[in-house]
Amino acid sequence: MLKKEELARYLGLCMASEADFAEIYEEEETSETISSLNTGVERVSRTVKRGAGIRLFKGVQTVYGYSNGVDDAHLLPIIDDLRRALGETEGRTAPEVTLTEAPFANNNPVRVDFESVSLAERTELAFRAERAARAYDARIVKTQVTELNVRQHVQIANSEGRLARDERVRTRLSINAYAAEDGNFQSGSCNPGAGCGLEYWETLTPESAGEEAARIAIVMLSARDCPSGRMPVVIDNGFGGVIFHEACGHSLEATSVSKNRSVFAGKLGQQIASSCVSAVDDGTIPGAWGSENVDDEGTPQKKRVLIENGILKSYMIDRLGGRRMGMEPTGSSRRQSYEYEPTSRMSNTFICPGTDSYESLFEGIEHGLYARTMGGGSVNPLTGEFNFSVREGYLIENGKVTTPVKGASLIGSGAEILMNIEKVSDNLARAQGMCGSASGSIPTDVGQPAIRVSSITVGGTANE
Repeated sequence: MLKKEELARYLGLCMASEADFAEIYEEEETSETISSLNTGVERVSRTVKRGAGIRLFKGVQTVYGYSNGVDDAHLLPIIDDLRRALGETEGRTAPEVTLTEAPFANNNPVRVDFESVSLAERTELAFRAERAARAYDARIVKTQVTELNVRQHVQIANSEGRLARDERVRTRLSINAYAAEDGNFQSGSCNPGAGCGLEYWETLTPESAGEEAARIAIVMLSARDCPSGRMPVVIDNGFGGVIFHEACGHSLEATSVSKNRSVFAGKLGQQIASSCVSAVDDGTIPGAWGSENVDDEGTPQKKRVLIENGILKSYMIDRLGGRRMGMEPTGSSRRQSYEYEPTSRMSNTFICPGTDSYESLFEGIEHGLYARTMGGGSVNPLTGEFNFSVREGYLIENGKVTTPVKGASLIGSGAEILMNIEKVSDNLARAQGMCGSASGSIPTDVGQPAIRVSSITVGGTANE
């Protein structure tokens, strides 16, 4: 990594222009992927990358450049290009920048570094998940696992004199199980991960992930087509939170709010959700998939209360968004790598536990849908309108969970669903995903307790 004196010299050169702020983001990353099929290795790959991105501000104007070389030969031409793009002041000399390393707590210690474990042992984690899936039921005919292990070192320095360093280690298994019976083929998946070392798999075992993927595939073999229409829906905990993440969370990021392209822009202090709903974005949860000690602008991560008892309390704000909004950054700036300019993003975002019992969520529903496991979907960030598939769903009839159904989807808007949540249970769980936006794909946790939505449009494939 660049030395403090080198960073200070580059920052000074950046500021010998019309820029009022400069920042250098440097990264070194080792990423390993192990792919297996039916307990046989398909591919093992390792990627090592290094580079730096440089950003200059002039008010709310920003210019950005990057290179995979971190020396004068690569960085000085970028600095010259950025200064010309932003505007140079003739004869202005480079100011002196003094960097001071910012202290912060390490919330994500690593006990078992993946590189301290043999490749055979790392591969065995994938095989353990596959063997458990195949042993779950004789109808499981195919299994696939992708194992990811990542170590990322980042160093962020800016013209205000701040220097921050962070090490980020993550591990994840993504397992798919495929079931077949009488010409009917179905699949199930499970994708756990964490922001820590391989010690994670001592608690949440690969076997449990394999069994969960197989369970979903077997259940869906007996599923019938889902009916459609407006109805009450119970959305289970964990990955059920993907709807809040996509349909509401993105609309609370400064990326859209600062440009008035969000349905929640200008609504701080107003009721935007049912009074039983509180939600946070918390980047400090030890070892969580979306946690970091500092964000990608070097600001310490923190817990951000977004909604409290239905009232909008905060947005997620990066430095540029804060300038546009006249508000302080909230430690919410993230990016995929040095190749991306950062912007406001989520970390671990979830609806907080409520006071309703899980059993009470189903009481009084004559005809509804229980969305136990959510799939993928799409959302319009400007309006919050979404369409999400239900990977594992069941009918609710007379207050009881009955027949498994397939082909279900949930259709609506974030603003609508927030106001229609009428019960929130106390069984909070989080699940892991990759979130794509303007600054690339980043690891994020989604989550919620099981919730009951009084009415939502369900798309189905049944002919009724």
